[in-house]
Amino acid sequence: MSDPTYDYVIVGAGSAGCVLANRLSRHGSVLLLEAGGWDRDPFLRIPLAWGKVFQSRLHDWMYDSEPESMLNGRRVEFARGKVIGGSSSTNAMAYVRGHRGDYERWAKRGLDRWSYEAVLPHFQRQECWEGGADAYRGAHGPLTTRNSRYRDFDPLVDAWLAAGAAAGHPQTADYNGVQQEGFGILQMTIRDGARCSAATAFLHPALVRSSLRVETRAHAVGLVVERQRAVGIRYRCDGQLRTARAAREIILAAGVVNSPHLLMLSGIGDPDMLKQHGIAVTAPLRGVGRNLQDHVSIGVEYSRREPGPFVTNMRLDRLSGNMAAAWCAGRGFASDLPSGWTAFLKSSSAAALPDIQLLFRAGPLGAYPYLPPFRNAFPDGFACRAVLLRPESRGTITLASADPFAPPRIAQNFLTRERDAAVLRDGLALVRDLGRQKSLAQFVGAELAPLPQATSRVELDAHIRATAATAHHPLGTCRMGTDNDEDAVVGQDLRVRGVDGLRVVDASVMPDMVGGNINAVVMMIADKAADLICGMPQAAAEPAVREIADV
Repeated sequence: MSDPTYDYVIVGAGSAGCVLANRLSRHGSVLLLEAGGWDRDPFLRIPLAWGKVFQSRLHDWMYDSEPESMLNGRRVEFARGKVIGGSSSTNAMAYVRGHRGDYERWAKRGLDRWSYEAVLPHFQRQECWEGGADAYRGAHGPLTTRNSRYRDFDPLVDAWLAAGAAAGHPQTADYNGVQQEGFGILQMTIRDGARCSAATAFLHPALVRSSLRVETRAHAVGLVVERQRAVGIRYRCDGQLRTARAAREIILAAGVVNSPHLLMLSGIGDPDMLKQHGIAVTAPLRGVGRNLQDHVSIGVEYSRREPGPFVTNMRLDRLSGNMAAAWCAGRGFASDLPSGWTAFLKSSSAAALPDIQLLFRAGPLGAYPYLPPFRNAFPDGFACRAVLLRPESRGTITLASADPFAPPRIAQNFLTRERDAAVLRDGLALVRDLGRQKSLAQFVGAELAPLPQATSRVELDAHIRATAATAHHPLGTCRMGTDNDEDAVVGQDLRVRGVDGLRVVDASVMPDMVGGNINAVVMMIADKAADLICGMPQAAAEPAVREIADV
């Protein structure tokens, strides 16, 4: 039997792949390959269940970094979703676009198709924002976005917002609108009390089309390249090695680890490394796997003076009712995350853009369901983490083996640049200052980590080395660049250099870090890529773009 042929073959049904499958299946036949299974697990639907998904690493590729030299030699977990919807099915559902200045920086480096004016229409047309459409927001797209409701359950949220105001920080009504900088309510991809993943928003509605075929448990092992054109994908499914061919294009949307890994396995990458593993060179692109960037974060942990709603609702009998209410009716405590707010702040007056993001967690690490007298409640607590938004440190993805089922080596190289460590220390000091504000006095029992007496640089650096972790926003390993950028893997149109019929469309193409969570950005990139693939003109914002005050 001859290999099946489709107009487009997409590898990876994550945030980008789901968008692409929806858009491209309107214009031709599409095969979408996903190494994980379907997103039917109830824990993927109920927002509060994210804690279980994260702690148990459910539906995950189980990647970890190599030992990190600046983090006491620790291996840092590198959670990536392995399921329909990818990381949009397993993440904390935050909706953040980044700062306008990020896209203007890209444009100034020659990537003018990716300016803020060029990308804003794609954000707008994808979303259904509860506040309605305006110059920045969309109201008619498939991706539901709304403010967190957790402040309705816990007065601690408003106490933190008041602490920010008392400390002299700005406030923002919409960090995805006119002003990013400041304290504001966290925006989330939740629809009717349930996770609105890329699969929910884009893929599931498209499954009715005969032009779209989805294969799960399909692990891509290599590209088929003939006369410098990608014409097919080899993949293993149900214990069999299969090949699917593409009449128009192969599109890698496998993510920041798996897209460069698949390129390298197919002979596209650094020739020296490929030869070390006995892989024939198809296209010598030394930038493949380089330029890895991620948000590293450090937290301050507090005990709570009196038990709050999180520990109260984690009692097993209440938790069961909450989960049922969220599953059946999309309401109640389990229909949101115990978070509620975020902030984008400048660590110093010299910062051109906000360089620290604050992330809040209203419960302690290691929380669990309990039911006295069989199991007692956990000590209540909460935390605020400072996230370094634009790191200078760079990591790599490299081959460990020519075996396509052997995980690649991931070196994050966190804090290997002194400036990164300095900004993170400033962020830690900022959080501690907030924790001492009057509005939080009734909630803060004690500062647990770092201990209050830890004030010297040596002590704070020790805390950072022992506890710093990823915020799970990796990108950049197949970076987009201009023709004079030797390490660029793809051009502005996301075509892989030196190989026809092949594009990469996921977080790996981002040239550098945006200021915030990146899932919204990945979906925007996929929507814009679909226009490029189908030859559509550049989208225009409606209504017209206004200047943003904090640029």
